[in-house]
Amino acid sequence: MCITCSDTAVEVTITAVHELEMATVDTGRGTEEVSIALVDASVGDTILVHAGEAIAVVGDAETSEREE
Repeated sequence: MCITCSDTAVEVTITAVHELEMATVDTGRGTEEVSIALVDASVGDTILVHAGEAIAVVGDAETSEREE
C-alpha cells in the first residue's frame, strides 16, 4: 500500500513493449498503457503497477516457463 495516497499496486501482465519505456498490460478487465521505466521487464512478465508506473517485477516469463 502506498503511504502517500493509501492506494494499492495492481498486478498485471505485460503483453507488448513500446518505445519510450512504455508497455501495454493486461489488467484482467482490459488493457492499459503503463510506464516500465523503473523496472527491467519484458513481454509475459507480471508487474506491480501504481499510478501508471511499474514499480516491481513479481514474476517473469522466463522463470514461469522453466517451472512448467
